[in-house]
Amino acid sequence: MAKDNGNTPDITFSGDITVNGPMFDIHDNEHVHIGRSVEEAVNKEGDEKKVVAEERDEEQFHFIHPEIEDKEAWRIHKAIKRLVAYQKVPEICAYLKEKKQEGKLYLPPNPSFVYEELKRLGMPTGDGYSDKYFAGCYKNITISKD
Repeated sequence: MAKDNGNTPDITFSGDITVNGPMFDIHDNEHVHIGRSVEEAVNKEGDEKKVVAEERDEEQFHFIHPEIEDKEAWRIHKAIKRLVAYQKVPEICAYLKEKKQEGKLYLPPNPSFVYEELKRLGMPTGDGYSDKYFAGCYKNITISKD
């Protein structure tokens, strides 16, 4: 549907659009916006606000370096939370080591503090996730030089 409001037409699309080849000849004085519909934009904005609210309710991973920006800190927190939900201890420790070497995590030498923090984020405590096994894998992180 197109409306003519003087010199600039207002065109609204709904549904999927497939374009083969160039579609627009854009000049410097024209404003072109291709994006989501108004309803999708409102829903997306609402979802972003919901995520921010959830982040405020949840406590971040305690060992993120204090100089890391908030957005990056939440990204690391979410990555660790995903790892503890789906990966084994060696993979979790490898990620912690990588982030420590990048200067994004400040890890204590005592593994029990980190183990308790990972349990808080949802790491299982059954076979293959014991405190003793975690301490053995974690030792490789603290021994390596930065």
